[in-house]
Amino acid sequence: MSTDLTGRGVVVTGAGRGIGAAYAKAFVAAGAKVVVNDLDAAAAESAARELGAFAVPGDASSEAGVAALVAAARDQLGEIEVFCANAGVARGGTEAVDERAWDVSWNVNVMAHVRASRLLVPEWLERGRGTFVATVSAAGLLSIPGAAPYAVTKHAALAFAEWLSMTYGDKGVRVHAVCPQGVRTDMLWGSGSAGRALMEPGAVDPDDVARDLLAAMDDGRFLVLPHPEVAEMYAGRAADPDRWLAGMRRMAAALPAVTMGTD
Repeated sequence: MSTDLTGRGVVVTGAGRGIGAAYAKAFVAAGAKVVVNDLDAAAAESAARELGAFAVPGDASSEAGVAALVAAARDQLGEIEVFCANAGVARGGTEAVDERAWDVSWNVNVMAHVRASRLLVPEWLERGRGTFVATVSAAGLLSIPGAAPYAVTKHAALAFAEWLSMTYGDKGVRVHAVCPQGVRTDMLWGSGSAGRALMEPGAVDPDDVARDLLAAMDDGRFLVLPHPEVAEMYAGRAADPDRWLAGMRRMAAALPAVTMGTD
């Protein structure tokens, strides 16, 4: 099945750079009308200007921010037919990391998806058509040593995407969960020596992730794996959790601390 994006309204959060900017570029190239959202207003406006898209800067995680984004996007696009919940934060540390790191991670990586869906799903059900894209991470399928807030909230983001699909997939709402490993973005470069050791080998470009997303939309596939080997790791984890956990402990012991941001 082929997805015709010509004239369709698309919103991409966290689209000022990285994976989000690549999504926006790919959707514009496919003929869609695109809203570029980013907390960094200058980045959103620059990306939108370069692409011929609409810039709607702002916080795509808070309840008020999501409501403002959806309202502004509807003003620009008419209907929102594809929403890419791409904005994310990577916070490192153990269970002992401060409450703010957990709160920010939960709001940006999970509740932003819930809040957008709350506003969009009723309209999509009425129309019988809509697409929700969650940029998750291979960490949502597997995990990552040394970054408890990131690992836990990415698992939750995947669980919410699965829940949306199982609840509304037969009612016209299509859901895609994008789960790459290393992607050559600022998040990768800022993940510290341990993060780079885990993710930089085999890292792909953001444009590769966007290409794989559009292919999954054409195929109707829920799970988007720019690194196909992640599927084998995920299957191995399910088949023998104790063996998988032992391997993860060895990996964690061999790595320095992950130094993702904690602010």
